[in-house]
Amino acid sequence: MHEYKTLLWEQADGIATITLNRPDAANSLNLEMAHELMLAAMRCDEDKDIRAVIITGTGKMFCAGGDVMSFQDAGDNVAILLKEITAYLHSANARFARMSAPLIIAVNGTAAGAGFSLAISGDLVLASDKAKFTMAYTGIGASPDGSSTHFLPRLVGLRRAQELMFTNRVLSADEALEWGMLTKVVSADELLTEAQALARKMADGPSLAHGEIKSLLLSSSSNTLETQLELESRGIAKCVSSEQGKEGLKAFKEKRKPDFNRG
Repeated sequence: MHEYKTLLWEQADGIATITLNRPDAANSLNLEMAHELMLAAMRCDEDKDIRAVIITGTGKMFCAGGDVMSFQDAGDNVAILLKEITAYLHSANARFARMSAPLIIAVNGTAAGAGFSLAISGDLVLASDKAKFTMAYTGIGASPDGSSTHFLPRLVGLRRAQELMFTNRVLSADEALEWGMLTKVVSADELLTEAQALARKMADGPSLAHGEIKSLLLSSSSNTLETQLELESRGIAKCVSSEQGKEGLKAFKEKRKPDFNRG
């Protein structure tokens, strides 16, 4: 098993918790962290015992974005470095989006640049009331990465996405919630407890149905109505005929809470 140097990994009772762990560098994303995020995402995607995933950060920052000092140090090779970093980061983004387990992001502090992109990519996003959000990319003459050009317009609309990307407007947690970027804002000292409770609810739920929901939502804006209807039909049929579906139907009939861990 990979020994992480830039992340903390915990796994227990169906929940994996990934903590960005470069507090002395504001949890900024360098080549090593991007690679380790990819490996962690692959692990979450392949391990059937993982039924919910939490991503959070150590210290007062969630993630300040890319490690700009490493970009500067790369000199004339910076384009190669950025292509390598994004190859790993985008592989992680894709696997987190397509794995069956719901991804819960617990934004413990400022999320900027790639940290902003990662923060909004979750299926459920909780934020500390002290969190702030800014795209920040154009501040160093860069365009966005990390999936934000896909997710952000879908969450807040094109006009607001343009404003955030072009002007680097800083949003408070409450503003981000109002704009539709977050699921819930909680007090800083309750953030991880809330995230763990939500992860527990997801881990105890129907993992096959969760995976189908993620897949259907990811494809909904690019499919025709008829294609999406066919995917919905096939998805619900697969879910209900599975062991988890059979348990759900049986529990409904018997007027009890279903135990989806059986399936």
